[in-house]
Amino acid sequence: MSIQSTIDAAVGTLSPSLARVANLVRTDPAVVVDNTINELADLCETSVASIVRFCRAIGFTGYAQLRMALASEIGKERAQFGDGMSFGSDITDADALPDIVAKIRSREMLAIDETLASLDVDALERAATLLDGANRILLYGVGASQFIAADLGHKLLRIGSPAFVLSDPHEAWACAALPQPGTVAVAFSHRGETAESSRFVRIAREAGAATIGLTSVRDSTLGRGVDAVLTTQARETDFRVGAMVSRIAQLAVVDCLFMAVAQRQYAHTIEALRVTRAAIADAEHGRS
Repeated sequence: MSIQSTIDAAVGTLSPSLARVANLVRTDPAVVVDNTINELADLCETSVASIVRFCRAIGFTGYAQLRMALASEIGKERAQFGDGMSFGSDITDADALPDIVAKIRSREMLAIDETLASLDVDALERAATLLDGANRILLYGVGASQFIAADLGHKLLRIGSPAFVLSDPHEAWACAALPQPGTVAVAFSHRGETAESSRFVRIAREAGAATIGLTSVRDSTLGRGVDAVLTTQARETDFRVGAMVSRIAQLAVVDCLFMAVAQRQYAHTIEALRVTRAAIADAEHGRS
């Protein structure tokens, strides 16, 4: 995981003083490169000791190590994606439309690149094996995560998989509680701390179902509570309506998961897609 994505994932678990440091670095990662530890402490209205604790909280021994590593990361990203990319900076009321487009482009490109480059292939294999052998697949997410569940559900239904996208928490919990053999419950939560989703997989496991989670925080309540956890990396913008960057990262993982399932039943998948495409084409032709 990149340093900036690590900070983004950790910010919700930090104390207020460390969270101030994290939020400043998220907004402008170059602030670490351009300032000494004392200067950064002043900017964050905290102590030098808090800066050191922040460094350790995200896996570094101290400020010098973080400074060198972040300088290297920023340099590599600029070399890979170009100087026109806008790293870390959030959308402001002063941005022109081209600036907004550039910021969204940089975040979404990085989210896909970082997520798929670090995707746990063994966990992906386990998840695909569970879905391929399932008699009933329950998919659940809250808010923006519901759209990710719906996307995977749509893809699975097109190849004949027994997928059910659940939109209401009571509906999700009730379905998860039914002890039907071959059930796989899949939950989606960016931070992995959505209470409804965590309860969904807990109930499903108690009923004997296998469970899969998709989150950006492996060591979250959701991540710890499932049989296979798939993780994303996304530097989400605070100026958003629902998920933006995290949604793109989740969809990329969903595509990989679907293709891993579909390839296992290759001939069946090709035929199912042909039949469903033909049915849709016939209906559209009839309307015209």
